[in-house]
Amino acid sequence: MIRVVDKLLLFLYSIVIGIISVVFVCVGFAWINETLSADFIETLYSNTNYLIALAIVGIVMFLISLRFFVVSLSRSTLSSQSVDQRTEYGDIRISIETMENLALKAAMKIRGVKDLKARVNATDTGMDIVLRTVVDGEVSIPQLTEEIQISVKNYLEEITGIPVTNVSVYIANIIQTNTIKSRVE
Repeated sequence: MIRVVDKLLLFLYSIVIGIISVVFVCVGFAWINETLSADFIETLYSNTNYLIALAIVGIVMFLISLRFFVVSLSRSTLSSQSVDQRTEYGDIRISIETMENLALKAAMKIRGVKDLKARVNATDTGMDIVLRTVVDGEVSIPQLTEEIQISVKNYLEEITGIPVTNVSVYIANIIQTNTIKSRVE
């Protein structure tokens, strides 16, 4: 939702800056004569409604500029989320997306798991993994979730060498099996 709002603000901001740029170019090349611009400025200053509207537009543009300034500083750290590890040979960076895909790969190998989504959060002590799944309902859910937790934890620690502190499993639903019953008449 925030990205959509940011894109809309950026679109509006670009249009306003584009209009201002065109006006500056026209004034710079004297395409707008001096009397026309003087009349416009005189009309602007003589009507308080125009001044209030201009002040509101200026405040909105300033707030949008502040928003983009904050976004430009904060997004740079979010765009490269990774788990960093130092070895004797150098640094290793594994992206969070890679961790999520590895967790999905490990969990999908387990019988009974049908639909799966993973979210990985890197902490100081290791990785916290949250899995959301749909199961077929033919295996005991406590047994299935424990098997998923053990499999994902062992697989990720073996592949990445980074400790997994927690694996949470959320069973979102059970798939209804389509059993066809024959009808005798």
